[in-house]
Amino acid sequence: MNFRNKLEKIIRKNNSLVCVGLDTDLEKIPRFLLKKLDPIFSFNQAIIKSTYDLVCAYKPNIAFYEARGEKGLRSLKKTIAYLRKNYAEIPIILDAKRADIGNTSGQYAKAIFDYWQADATTVYPFLGHDSVRPFLEYKNKYIFFLIRTSNPDAKMFQDVKVKNQPYYLYLAKKVKRWKEKNTGVFCGATYPKELRQIRQIFPDRPILTAGIGAQGGQAKLAVKAGVNKNGLNLICNSSRSIIYASSGKDFAKKARLATDNLRKEINQYR
Repeated sequence: MNFRNKLEKIIRKNNSLVCVGLDTDLEKIPRFLLKKLDPIFSFNQAIIKSTYDLVCAYKPNIAFYEARGEKGLRSLKKTIAYLRKNYAEIPIILDAKRADIGNTSGQYAKAIFDYWQADATTVYPFLGHDSVRPFLEYKNKYIFFLIRTSNPDAKMFQDVKVKNQPYYLYLAKKVKRWKEKNTGVFCGATYPKELRQIRQIFPDRPILTAGIGAQGGQAKLAVKAGVNKNGLNLICNSSRSIIYASSGKDFAKKARLATDNLRKEINQYR
């Protein structure tokens, strides 16, 4: 099953646009887990077990695992294997934010889709089509192009005028003309006006967004701007406000409550 079909099915099954970001930081997880053989995997496993029926995707950010070296990468491998074995219907977006010349991109794509076995990933399109083609050749996988990022300084370069329009809009229109269909885009929830503009360019493609919660994005504005005409195809990632909802032994229970609250809030505006 390709990513798009998997996503549409789980959105309907769980009635959810919530994606839980598994940005697991060893310094922030509950201290009692440090006694475990693999604290990061134990934490991820508990979060997944408590939220799997409330989400449309999981999005581990590879940076948090690379930072721990070999141990961190083993934890990521175990997390993905656990998801694929026990919750195969839920898409895995490996947030890797890759970009390079085609030859190098081919190796990035091979790692993400063949070794890590992710269903989707994030890619910068700034180097042009030949740099992203190796990712696009994985037809059953999905590539989210970063068009408008959620950080405060995004406008520093992304708002620079190109042919009488902001660069992010120019870029979105260029990407829209590429023939491959296994592509979506990323636009931060912290920029609802820009999110609405991007939805108009991509009326039915999946859009990945982030920033609701810890980064200050408002669910109402982001959802109304980002869903398609059927109230679908917006993936709302939330990381810190869910996985670190508690630092105690009730962390998984509190993560479930935070996920369900966000799901209900988002569903009000679909």
